[in-house]
Amino acid sequence: MPRRSLLARLRRKARGYAAKARRLLRSVNAEDAHPDDPWAEHLLIPAEQVVYRAMDPRDREHACRVTRHLLRDHPHADPELVAAALLHDCGKSLRPYSLWERVLVGLIPNRLTRLLPPVGAVGIRAHHPELGARLLAHAGARPRVARLVARHHHPGGDPEAMLLHLYDDQE
Repeated sequence: MPRRSLLARLRRKARGYAAKARRLLRSVNAEDAHPDDPWAEHLLIPAEQVVYRAMDPRDREHACRVTRHLLRDHPHADPELVAAALLHDCGKSLRPYSLWERVLVGLIPNRLTRLLPPVGAVGIRAHHPELGARLLAHAGARPRVARLVARHHHPGGDPEAMLLHLYDDQE
């Protein structure tokens, strides 16, 4: 790998870990979260609003920040990409996290958690994109929103899923 691309990758990873640390500190108390729910819900169809409301307030606040950053740089983003940004962590709502679990799962690298079965806090965190996509499909969300949520950690060649991954990683 050329030196320049290695340095760029290392910088991107460092920014991602710094953002993860900030997010972890913000997520200690649910009472400290202040998601902009009215703004978010007006960007979602009714079935997606139900899923959004079921999310932990800390995850909703994170989702609002991700979405605002996406819209800041891409003001004409497709409405389904915007909805996916708001719902990308909805799979985590399938199991409430205690404070110590929230800290623990925040410290374990995603690649390591993917080796575990989708049970318990660590397993849910590892598989939350796929679980969220199933939750959205079952609720009646737009199919493309569910597909983008499923791919937000592993975008493959999908440019919109890559944008979602990038903004989630930065926030």
